[in-house]
Amino acid sequence: MSSFNRIFRFYTRNDVYPEIIDYLKGRWAAIEASSETERIFIRYMYHDGPPLKINSRDDLIKIFIRYRGLNPRTIYGSINIYNKLVRRLDTEDYDNIIYSTPVIDVDLSLNEWRLGLEVLDEVLSFLEKYNVVDSVYIKWSGRGFHIHIHEKSISIDLLKKYHPLDISYSIVEFILRGISNRIKPILDKSRDLERPLKIENKIDIQRVFTAPLSFHRLLDYVAICMKPNEVSEFDVSWAEPDKFRHNRDWRRYIEGESDDLAVKAVEEVGGYRLKIIKGVKSAKLEAVKEVKKPLRPVAVRGGKLGRFQVMALLQAARYYILKGDLEKAKSFGLNRAIFYAWAKYHKPKYGVSKYGLLRREMGITPKELPHEMVGDELAFKSKDGWFMIGDQIQRPEDYDRQIKSKIEAVISYELAWNAALEYLSKFSKKTLESQREFYKEVYEPVRDRFIELIIRHLRKSE
Repeated sequence: MSSFNRIFRFYTRNDVYPEIIDYLKGRWAAIEASSETERIFIRYMYHDGPPLKINSRDDLIKIFIRYRGLNPRTIYGSINIYNKLVRRLDTEDYDNIIYSTPVIDVDLSLNEWRLGLEVLDEVLSFLEKYNVVDSVYIKWSGRGFHIHIHEKSISIDLLKKYHPLDISYSIVEFILRGISNRIKPILDKSRDLERPLKIENKIDIQRVFTAPLSFHRLLDYVAICMKPNEVSEFDVSWAEPDKFRHNRDWRRYIEGESDDLAVKAVEEVGGYRLKIIKGVKSAKLEAVKEVKKPLRPVAVRGGKLGRFQVMALLQAARYYILKGDLEKAKSFGLNRAIFYAWAKYHKPKYGVSKYGLLRREMGITPKELPHEMVGDELAFKSKDGWFMIGDQIQRPEDYDRQIKSKIEAVISYELAWNAALEYLSKFSKKTLESQREFYKEVYEPVRDRFIELIIRHLRKSE
């Protein structure tokens, strides 16, 4: 039996698909295809199509048949539950989010899963202090635990006062801060250098987590759920697909049970959107190895980063910090790089601004096209929500091809992206929202020496 047929038959079993569908209702779904060379993530029905949804067995079957050639394997669901998912822009509309699930991510190596149980004990003990018990469930994903607090355990009245995403982010951050001293000795026990034990706040507007009974993307395990009273009995064998042990009571919750925790968390943390505005890094605790590494230069593969790539990278990071959307950040970054490259060779004259010149020369006006203001900077958008110049749309995959691949030829893109985020986080929101100040104070000083910035970032991290 082929890998696809085995996985497809499993997902369409009567004891499996209802768990997946019930979890995914209202959530933005994602499918990951099996690939040895790269991660293939499917989040839309088709190119330029609506967000992926799985609300029925028929939806599940249609999606797997449609993408059969890619060997779809793993199913994910967003932390957010939406009022509607018709257009791509629906996933970016904060007012369209009706619930958001607080999820604490415990990542580990498979051979250190018992250490993960010690971390779970600390998290669950902390939650018990706030009387949050019945609305908690834990998911073993194959290489870690996801501790969920049922989104409906937060009362409707409280959701009217605070935004759901602010609540979920604040709860996770509040918990991590509250247990940091107690779990550090546990994290220090981790001996896996490739995948050390760590616990993180991964809450963001596009975050997804594995759906119940979904296959792990690499291992032959499925994601199983358990309630807090089962944690001490857990064994990884529960996740074997042919004889899984899964608690369907993950649906159980008590409305209002998490209200006291939510109020305390939001008051102390301030919410997700405050974190994005300030560029504050989320709490992240991981095992610290007592290994002394000599400072060394970054491995540069040859050449240097061009101004075009630096502009696109910094603009993408700017958008991500201000707006929190990674895919649109890529579109915006490439769009602004093209805009400034075009404007460089069509210098304004007679007091005409770059925008005025662009509208006049390319025959476009704000009235004719959708647009978005990023601070005081206007950028035109296509009908499907991506940024555009003239009649050319800049999509995330265009950014990957024109910017990411060019950076990768010189240095690790992940390293460059993290360095860009750290660099921008030093500037005020006012500077990031100003077109002129961003160009003069953020971009110009590093446009020809961004590699040096990356080197400093790496040495700091070491």
